[in-house]
Amino acid sequence: MPTPSMEDYIEQIYLLIEEKGYARVSDIAENLSVHPSSVTKMVQKLDQEKYLVYEKYRGLVLTANGKKVGKRLVYRHDLLEQLLQIIGVKEENIYQDVEGIEHHLSWDSIDRIGDLVEYFQEKPVRIEQLKAIQKKNEDVEK
Repeated sequence: MPTPSMEDYIEQIYLLIEEKGYARVSDIAENLSVHPSSVTKMVQKLDQEKYLVYEKYRGLVLTANGKKVGKRLVYRHDLLEQLLQIIGVKEENIYQDVEGIEHHLSWDSIDRIGDLVEYFQEKPVRIEQLKAIQKKNEDVEK
């Protein structure tokens, strides 16, 4: 299993490859706000762990397992963003909140959150009912 830090790199590499067709050390460093030397060390570690194939000065490619893990990590991130949007978390807080919780949930919890998101999305009236409850509770607090 990858560590939370490894997950961040795999997720970012997966996103870059999906978006651009490739992932360079400089792009990864910029997107994660880390030094290129840190990226190089982690990429070498991910190569050893068989999540990607890295050749110095030639770039990197995710292995089949790396792609599978990357796809699942992006799904987890997107799912948590959807949940926080549905439950009414302020947009400016969502990214930081997801970053803060995504590595601390089991995949069982993620799957149940997926069920909950699906439950709300199947019938948008449920989201409206939730908003009504939130409004009522906000009015009580005032």
